[in-house]
Amino acid sequence: MTEKTAEPTAATAPAVEPAVPAQEPPAAQAEPAPPAEQPVPAPESVPAPEDVPAPKRPRRVLRAVARWTAAVLVLGGLGTGTALGITSMERTDVPGLATEDDGRWDYPELSLPALPAGSPRPFNDGNIAEIHHADLRKLLLPAPAGATPDKKLTGGWVSTAQYLSVYEKGRRAELDQVLKDSALRHIAARGWTMPDGTSSRIYLLQFNSTAFAEAFRDVISENTTTGALLVGSPLTDIDETWQGGGRVENTTTYVYAEDKPYGSEQVRHAYALSGDTLALVIQSRKGTAGTEHVPFHQTLILQDQLLG
Repeated sequence: MTEKTAEPTAATAPAVEPAVPAQEPPAAQAEPAPPAEQPVPAPESVPAPEDVPAPKRPRRVLRAVARWTAAVLVLGGLGTGTALGITSMERTDVPGLATEDDGRWDYPELSLPALPAGSPRPFNDGNIAEIHHADLRKLLLPAPAGATPDKKLTGGWVSTAQYLSVYEKGRRAELDQVLKDSALRHIAARGWTMPDGTSSRIYLLQFNSTAFAEAFRDVISENTTTGALLVGSPLTDIDETWQGGGRVENTTTYVYAEDKPYGSEQVRHAYALSGDTLALVIQSRKGTAGTEHVPFHQTLILQDQLLG
């Protein structure tokens, strides 16, 4: 008991600080040994960061990426077929794609012409008047492969008299006066003949405003079943084979076909109203076979795409 009380403890000796043993710098301290089951490789065996191979992707991810890449390539290839971007249509609805024995013509790839600097497209929000600022001649549909160009309708400007020559003589004077009152700016036209004898003519009439274009359309269409009669087409009616497939936004079409009995030729024609511009598309063919509605509708749709 006496020896126990005679020996001071660290807690009962406040005047004396416990001695702090000397410590080695941190760098000199020995690292604790790792667990035996997870050996650490020697420093010289660790590859440099740039030599570390990238982790492998799971096979399922790679297969998914491959599938999506293939889909994008396929869709991208389809989109380059025409600059007008025909999408979500069945093969039989694509007017510019000719297939064997389907009656369609082989038209060249279409593209919209360049606009003057600062000019909007006809149906952009900044173009309230719906004016076509592009050169009207460049909005004409080009002739398909194998066609013989019409020497009178070469894709340039034509006179009012040339345009009115497609109508019966009894209406020409009246329509001429309407055009003079409608602030007509100019007319562009192109024509051609296919090896089977089918003749096509396209006229584009541009007015000073959409209202004038609509007013002239009303005069020549007259009502829902007949329009101003064309030369060689004394009887005409709404084309019932026209179902509106491939209809182009911002254009309104009026499609007619000559009624039986045909004369020396059968005539089909249509008007397409697009802003300040009115298009007249005519196809005719001599003989009893007449014109086929497939190439006619194809031609009309493609011309609408250039205007819309």
